[in-house]
Amino acid sequence: MAEDARDRRDTPGQDLPQYHGVPANALPLTASEDRQWATLAHFGGILGCVPALLIYLIFRDRGPFTAQESKEALNFSLPPTIAALLANVLVLLPVVGNIFAVLATLIWIALTCFSVSAGIHVNRGQPHRYQYNLRWIK
Repeated sequence: MAEDARDRRDTPGQDLPQYHGVPANALPLTASEDRQWATLAHFGGILGCVPALLIYLIFRDRGPFTAQESKEALNFSLPPTIAALLANVLVLLPVVGNIFAVLATLIWIALTCFSVSAGIHVNRGQPHRYQYNLRWIK
């Protein structure tokens, strides 16, 4: 079969069939996959807001639970991620840099604890709402 494809490619004047890729509409997530991606969106808070953002953008149309929970995780992890990045930049200041290093570490520890707790809650199939959350993304 591979030789046939090579022969057709090498023969001048013969048109090859057009490649038709995977359709743009992906299949909906199963209930277990929906719960899995929602859980990973919360656990991703350990790394900041990027995992929740990626899961939200990729899977929001494929599973309602994933859409809801990844949006919640993104809304929760975005402000601390910005604050930690700012604190890490301010570490470079000569006199007060150590204070910002401690602050960035405390932000990361708090974000990790809340994210893991929410991920465990969501893995049980129950929706999670963070008590203190700026809901920027509607």
